[in-house]
Amino acid sequence: MQKYQKELDDWMKSQKWEYWTPHEITVRLMEETGEFARLVNHIWGPKKKKATEAEQNLEDEIGDILYTLICFANSNDLDLDRAIEKSMAKVIKRDKNRY
Repeated sequence: MQKYQKELDDWMKSQKWEYWTPHEITVRLMEETGEFARLVNHIWGPKKKKATEAEQNLEDEIGDILYTLICFANSNDLDLDRAIEKSMAKVIKRDKNRY
């Protein structure tokens, strides 16, 4: 993820753009997560897509979520590689005999 964090940060700097505030990015993350959830519901749930709704795909929606998380991480000096490593270690330890 560091590659993408650096790439996005370099691009933001080249545009002379500032990251949004943590609150704004979090709201954006919830919006993107909602779009992902809606698509999952369209594919596997009871609420099917209306003919008037734009086409979406899961990879695009996940990409939007990751982009937003990278913005949050960059604006708060967080290392996403370290974050996922810590999370994976926690899950592996906690759930090793669970399933």
